[in-house]
Amino acid sequence: MRRQTATSGSNSAGSGRMPRLDPLSLPLSFSAHDTRADGGVRQVELHRERVVLRRAISGMRMAVNVRVSDFLGIALREIDDAHMLVLAHRDPSLTIPLCISDDRDEIADAWEMWSETFALPQLQDRNYEPAPRRRRRNALRDRRPRFLMRRKATELLPWAPV
Repeated sequence: MRRQTATSGSNSAGSGRMPRLDPLSLPLSFSAHDTRADGGVRQVELHRERVVLRRAISGMRMAVNVRVSDFLGIALREIDDAHMLVLAHRDPSLTIPLCISDDRDEIADAWEMWSETFALPQLQDRNYEPAPRRRRRNALRDRRPRFLMRRKATELLPWAPV
C-alpha cells in the first residue's frame, strides 16, 4: 500500500521527493495550492472520466465537476530548475498540477503516461499567462427597440375597388 500525504498525493520513495501522482492508481485524492480559496488549499479528486475540485471561497463551499475531455491536454511547464506537468484547462483556476521533477527522463515518462491515461494531447506550455477575458456578446443587442414593442399591430384595410 502506498503512503498518501495530505499536501501532494502519493509519494513513492520517501517524503523528501518532489510531488508526483501515479496515473495507474486512479482515482486519486489530494490537496493542491489555490490562492483564491480559503486557507489557500483545495481538494482535488482525479478519476478517469472526471475531475472534482472542492474548495471554499469566503466561507461558501463548492464542488466543481469537470469532465476530463474538457481539458486542453497535459502541459509541460518549466519552473526554475525543474519541470512540472499540469492538466491544462482554458480557465487557469481549473488547471491541476500532476508532477514536479528535475529529472528529464522521469518527466518525459510521466508526461506520456498521463497523456495516454486521459487520452489527451501532450502540450508544450511555454507561456502560461492567462488569456485576456473575451468580451461578451450582448444578448439584448438583436432585439427590437423598446418603443417598437409598445406599438400594436394594425389590421390591413380591405381592398378598395379601383
